[in-house]
Amino acid sequence: MAKRSLRASSEGIQKAKSVVKDKGWTQIEIGEQVGTTRQPVRKFLTGKPIERPTFLDICCLLDLNWEEIAEPEAEEQNQKNSIDIDALVQEVREKIQPIIQGRCGTMRVLDMAHPIGLNDIYTNVNILEKITGRRRKEIAELLQECNFKDVERFGLGKITEKRVPGLEAVEKYTKLMILGKPGAGKTTFLKYLAMQCIGGEFQGDRVPIFVTLKDFAEAANKPGLLEYITQQSVGCGVIETRDITSLQDVIECGRALILLDGLDEVREEDNKRLLKEIRDFSDQYCENHFVMTCRIAAREYTFEKFTEVEVADFDSEQIATFATNWFKNKAVKAETFIERLEENERINELAASPLLLTLLCLAFEESGDFPANRSELYKEGLDALLKKWDAKRGIQRDQVYKKLSVQRKEDLLSKIALITFEQSDYFFKQKVAEQYITDYIRNLPDANTDPEALQLDSEVVLRSIEYQHGLLVERAKAIYSFSHLTFHEYFTAREIVVVKQSSEEVLQSLVNHITGKRWREVFFLAVGMSSSADRLLQLMKHQVDRIVAADEKLQQFLMWVSKKSLPVQIPYKYKSAAVRAFYSARGRDLALDSARALKRTLDRALDPHRVLARARALKRTLDFDLDLDLALDPHRVLARTHALDLDLDLALDLALDLALDSARARARALDDVLDFVLDRALDHALDSEPELKNSLQQLTDQLPKWEDWAKNEQWWEANGKAWTEQLRAVMIKYRNMGHYWQFSKQQKELFKQYYDANLLLVQCLNSDCYVSREVRQEIEDTLLLPIAEIEQRKRGLM
Repeated sequence: MAKRSLRASSEGIQKAKSVVKDKGWTQIEIGEQVGTTRQPVRKFLTGKPIERPTFLDICCLLDLNWEEIAEPEAEEQNQKNSIDIDALVQEVREKIQPIIQGRCGTMRVLDMAHPIGLNDIYTNVNILEKITGRRRKEIAELLQECNFKDVERFGLGKITEKRVPGLEAVEKYTKLMILGKPGAGKTTFLKYLAMQCIGGEFQGDRVPIFVTLKDFAEAANKPGLLEYITQQSVGCGVIETRDITSLQDVIECGRALILLDGLDEVREEDNKRLLKEIRDFSDQYCENHFVMTCRIAAREYTFEKFTEVEVADFDSEQIATFATNWFKNKAVKAETFIERLEENERINELAASPLLLTLLCLAFEESGDFPANRSELYKEGLDALLKKWDAKRGIQRDQVYKKLSVQRKEDLLSKIALITFEQSDYFFKQKVAEQYITDYIRNLPDANTDPEALQLDSEVVLRSIEYQHGLLVERAKAIYSFSHLTFHEYFTAREIVVVKQSSEEVLQSLVNHITGKRWREVFFLAVGMSSSADRLLQLMKHQVDRIVAADEKLQQFLMWVSKKSLPVQIPYKYKSAAVRAFYSARGRDLALDSARALKRTLDRALDPHRVLARARALKRTLDFDLDLDLALDPHRVLARTHALDLDLDLALDLALDLALDSARARARALDDVLDFVLDRALDHALDSEPELKNSLQQLTDQLPKWEDWAKNEQWWEANGKAWTEQLRAVMIKYRNMGHYWQFSKQQKELFKQYYDANLLLVQCLNSDCYVSREVRQEIEDTLLLPIAEIEQRKRGLM
C-alpha cells in the first residue's frame, strides 16, 4: 500500500534547492504552478511530510525523480501491515461520534425558529439513475409524459424514469455524484448517511467523514483534503493530536465513508485547486467509499470515476411522510395539511420540492391554512429560491449573473414566462431561451452589445438560473421549462401586473383568454398581485357577458333565470346573484351532452342527497347559505323554495329516464328514488300553494305501487311519457320550471363557457384581493343577467 505522505531526504532537499535556485523560482511561484499554496512547498524544502500527490507534482515540476528525492519508507510500511484495522475503525468511530452528531444530527432551513432533529423530520430519498436533463427526447414526448391534454393536472415535473432508494444507490456505487435542483434535499441526505453510518445502521464497518466543500476551499492556509479532515477533527476537541495517525490510517486502509457536500457552493477562484484536490485524493485513497453532492448544471466538468445520479422529486407518499413528521405533536394536524394540499393542485405541485414543502409547512403551521391570496405564498417560495437559500449560507455565485439584481432576474423570468405561455410553449428549446435572455440583457445599462459576447452571456445566465435557483430546468437535452407550472403561471401574471403595470392593452389581452382553462390560475394570480383589481375585474365581467351576448336563445334563458329569481324574498344577508346562480345551474346541466347527463341522473339515483350537495357547493361559491337541515334554517321560506325546485327538477329527470327505458337494470332503483323525491317535494311545498300540493299529490297517487316490478314496468311503458308531461306542465304552471329549451350543441358549449367564466369571476372576486366596494357591488348586482337588463340597470331604469 502506498504511503499517504512523503518527505524529502537530506540529499533530496539539496537537489531540489539547487534546481529552484537555478530557475529563480519563489516558493509561491512553485505552489501556483502545481496548484497549491506556499506552505506545502516550504514543508517540501525543509524535509517535512506532505501529501503524496503534491510531493509528486513538485518533483515533476523540478524535473526530479521522486523516488530519489523521497525518504525511504520501508520501516513505516512494515508498521502499517501490522495494524488491526477492524479494531482501529471501531476506535475511531467512537471518537468521532460526537463530531458527526454535532454536524449532522440537526437541520435548520428558511425561517425555522430553532433547529430540529434530523431523524425527527427525515424522509427517505429516491434516486434517478438517469439524469433527466441528458435524456434525448423531443418536446412532443415531454408533453405526453406530462398529461398535457388535462391542463388542470398538468405537471411539468412528472418523471417516468425508474426510482431507486437513496441508500441502495450509495451501496451500489463506491464513487457517487448526487446531482439535484436547489432545495432537493442533497445536504440532508448526506447528513442522514453520516448519521446512519455512525449509528451502525448503514456501512457500520466504515468511519463517516463529512466535509462541507465550501468551508474546505476557504480554510486558512489552504490545506490539502487529508490535512483539513484531521484539522477539523482535532479542532472539535474530540480527537487528540496523537489520534490523528489513527484517522489517517483508516483513510489509507480504505475504511472511510467520505461525504463531500456542496461542490456547486465553491467560489470560482477556488475551483481549479479544489477539483484537483478531490480528484487526487479520491484516486490516492480509492478504496474508500465517496459520495459527493452538486447542483444540476452547476459545473461543466466531470469526475471520470464517479457515477452521476439525480435526486428525484418527492412523490405523494414522501410528501405525506414529511408532513406527518413535521406536524407530529403540534396543534395543526398532518391530515388537515395533506387534505388542503390535495385540494389545491397548484400548491400541491410545489410540495414535490423538499425546500418548498418546508415552506408550505411553515406557512400552514402559522395559520392552519394556506393564504387565500396564493400569489403571496408563491412569492415567498420564489424569495426562498432567489435570495434566502444561498444568502443564509453565505454562498456567492458567478460574476456574470450576479450583476443582475433580484428584480432584474424576476423581470427576465417574467418576460420569458409571458411569451412562452401565450404561445402554449410549456417546453422550449435552449436556443430559444437564450435568445429571450439576449433580447433582455442587451437593453440593460452597461451591457456588452457585441453579438458573440451577448450569446456567451445568455448561455451563462441560463445555466445560472438553473443551478442557482432551479426556476428553469433542463427537461431533456437542450429542452427547458419552468421547474413548476405554478411558477410559469406566477411569472406570467407578474409580467402583466408588475412589469407592464396593468396597462389597458395588456389587461384586455389577458381577459381575451377568460374561457381558456389553462389561464385560470393566471387570472387568480393577477388579481391577487394587483394593488387594485378594479379594472381587471370590470374587464373580466364585460368579457364574460360578451360570451352569450349574441345568442338570442341563451339571452332568453338568462331572462327566465332573472324572472325566476324575482319572486323570492331574499333576506338582506343573501345576494340576488346567488339566487340566479341557483337557477342557472339547470342551464349548466343542459350544457352537458346526453351521455354525461344520463350518468349524472344515475349518480343521483344512487344517492338522492347528491343533488342538494351540488346546490350547496354552488351556493358556497356565491355566499348563499342553504342548510340541508331545513327545519333548522332561520330563513325557512327561502330554503324550502329552492329545495322544492331542486326536488321537482330531479323528479323530472328521473321520470324522463324511466319513461325512456323502464326495463334497465337500475330502473327499480330510479323508481324508488322518484318516490322519495316526490314525497320530499310535497313536504317542501308551501302551504300558500295548495293547488301545487294537490297537483303533486295527484301525480304521486297515479304512480304504480305493485310488488311485482314487471307490472310497474308495464305501467311506465304505457303511461310514463304522459305522466312525465303532466309533471312538466305542473312545474311550468306553478314553478315556471321544466321548459323545453332545446339548446343546440353549440349553445350548450357556449353556455358552459359562460357559466365557468362566471364561476372564475366570482372566485377571483372572493379571493383575498383588493377591490373597491363600488366595483364589487356593480359586478355582483349584474351577475348572470341578460345584456338588455344590464344595460337598463346602467341607464338607471330599474
